[in-house]
Amino acid sequence: MSSTIDAIGGPINGPIDGPISGPISGAVVAFDGEVGLGEIESTDGVRYPFHCIAIADGSRTIDVGTPVRFGLLGKLGRYEATDITSR
Repeated sequence: MSSTIDAIGGPINGPIDGPISGPISGAVVAFDGEVGLGEIESTDGVRYPFHCIAIADGSRTIDVGTPVRFGLLGKLGRYEATDITSR
């Protein structure tokens, strides 16, 4: 079942489960290397959290401000960035 994303990245209808789209363009706006958590803001202004294991090159680190392309993954009732690559 597909879902539509509202202005804050939450679902409007349907369950959140599995990959839903990609690639999306954006930039890393926050990243804490100690805990491996970060946030990407898409070009349309929606922010998506991510874990360092979602960085496609396997580096598990990325600089704030890095322009990226990514997909979305429905996980634990929200959308997270996945398959993150520098552009």
